[in-house]
Amino acid sequence: MNVSQLKAFCRRFPGASETLYAEPWNFLVYAVGGRKFAYFKTSHPERWRFSTRVAPDRFVELTDVPGVKPARYRGRFHWITIVNVSSFPAPYLKELVEWSYRRSLASLSKARQAALRLDTDAGLAMGPRSGNGTRRTWREARS
Repeated sequence: MNVSQLKAFCRRFPGASETLYAEPWNFLVYAVGGRKFAYFKTSHPERWRFSTRVAPDRFVELTDVPGVKPARYRGRFHWITIVNVSSFPAPYLKELVEWSYRRSLASLSKARQAALRLDTDAGLAMGPRSGNGTRRTWREARS
């Protein structure tokens, strides 16, 4: 999966917004209801590095993988940065982004969640699904 494919994947989630923050921040942020679930860095030398929130157990697992590190200033909240998106297994990356989206959606009030669902009821379910709902580890994704 390359950067443009990952951007398209993030935009497909119901209620997802894409916001470009220019200088001095230089982020392309994906959020649902104002809650961030993923972002790209848009300035050099870190251009197109991708960050997303992960579960605490996956944070420990993934930060040991080459090319994955704790996200700057957000690592303590279990955000990771993937240095090169195209070298990361696409199904596993989709699973991580979907989890982050669902976590952000769940953090909204029930009324806000219902409003987002009503806005997106035009044939969309709860967003793209990756896999059958089972969690895989990094080693399983690589094999």
